[in-house]
Amino acid sequence: MPTAENCLFCKIVRKEIPAREEYRDEHVVAFHDVNPQAPVHVLVVPTDHAEHLSAFTGAAADGTAARLLYTASEIGRRLGPGGYRVVINEGPDAGQSVFHLHAHVLAGRPLGWPPG
Repeated sequence: MPTAENCLFCKIVRKEIPAREEYRDEHVVAFHDVNPQAPVHVLVVPTDHAEHLSAFTGAAADGTAARLLYTASEIGRRLGPGGYRVVINEGPDAGQSVFHLHAHVLAGRPLGWPPG
């Protein structure tokens, strides 16, 4: 598993890899996915490295997890006025391919159900 030093999303947070950012603060960074699955596909990541949602625990996680979801909802409202979906995958069987906690904000087309 990646460490904060070699993690792709940590490198984006540190601006070592360029990304088309939508939002940045001290807790989260939101940027457009390079392989979009919908017309709007933005990833929201915490600035502190955590591999996945269940690893992101404790008192500090409460504030950052809330910030992650709040930011995802703000981006969804702004970029997906007809509706949006927020997805967090955990583990390879769920489709997680980058092991840094992130929320996908998907919008811009009808999103079917079930998603899988």
